[in-house]
Amino acid sequence: MRLGMPEILVIALVVLLLFGGKKIPELMKGLGKGVKSFKDGMNGEIEEDKKEEK
Repeated sequence: MRLGMPEILVIALVVLLLFGGKKIPELMKGLGKGVKSFKDGMNGEIEEDKKEEK
């Protein structure tokens, strides 16, 4: 399933209505930190697996 431009605009409008314009940057910052933390955790697991294989 692919999202087209109309679907993305509707989602953005709903988010804007739910959270307001001032909260969105805070939400995106938190989301970015969460994604970075997840990636760091995954990289740590991969490195641990490589060490265990040796």
